[in-house]
Formats: sequence, C-alpha cells, structure tokens
Amino acid sequence: MKELRIRVLAGVFVVAAVLSWAGARLWNSFGSLPSVPLAAPIVLALIAVILLATALSLRARLKAQRERVPDAKGVDPMMAARSVVFGQASALVAALVAGLYCGMGVFLLEYLDVPARRDQAFYAGFSVVAGIAVIAAAIFLERVCKLPEDDDEDHPGAAPAA
Repeated sequence: MKELRIRVLAGVFVVAAVLSWAGARLWNSFGSLPSVPLAAPIVLALIAVILLATALSLRARLKAQRERVPDAKGVDPMMAARSVVFGQASALVAALVAGLYCGMGVFLLEYLDVPARRDQAFYAGFSVVAGIAVIAAAIFLERVCKLPEDDDEDHPGAAPAA
C-alpha cells in the first residue's frame, strides 16, 4: 500500500477548485447557481471525527501492545489495513469535495451583499475547512498504522528500500 502524497491531494484540490470556479461562473450566467447544502460541512466534519477517533484508538492499542501491558487488546492487521484504506479514500474524496466548494466559495465572494449568497459562501468555507480536517485526520491515521522500517539487511527476502 502506498502512502498518501500531499502533492496529489493538493493537485486534486486545486484542479477541482479551478474547474468548480469556472463551472460556477458559467452556470450563473445561464441561470441560478445550485446551493451549497448545509449538510456538506457537517458530513465532512463527522468523517474527520470518525477518522481521528479510529487513529487515537489504534494508537492507544498499539502502544499498549508494544509496552506488553497485561490484558492489552491487540490490533488485527486487517482491521488496521482497512482503516488506512478508508482514510486514504476519505482523504482523496475530501480533497475533491473541498476543492469543489472552494471554487464555488471563491465565486460567491463577489456576491456577499446578497444574504442568501453570503450564507452559501459560509457553508462553502466551512466545507473546505472540514475537508482539510478529513485530510489531516487521514494522514494522522496513516502515520499511526505505519509499520516501522526494517533496517535488517541480513534477510535475503527483504525488499530494497525505495
């Protein structure tokens, strides 16, 4: 499994933001722009909380397992792998969604004098912040579940360092 790359996430964010901004300008010229749902930042924040809670739980269990605490509940490797995959997928989707709302929010900055558009700009801004929180929680979860590097070069089956 490959590690999340900040550059890839930033690229997805920027491309989505630019396309969303251009799409919002085009859509607004033909009619009314669709609204930013209030649920968008709430759902993204909920995903960030779930990822963070998973990371903290796994970190505590791994620490107890490393310190050989009696009756410590171990971590199933498949559960850790599934958690990391969920975190990576969530980070990619959050980068895309946050980019979309960022582009729309930048477009809506021109219309802050209209109360409905101002509310939409706030929802878009909160969605971007919540999306960044999802990305941060996913990266933290990935770091918690990362295996230590194998410095032993005595093993003939060991993969070379990349």
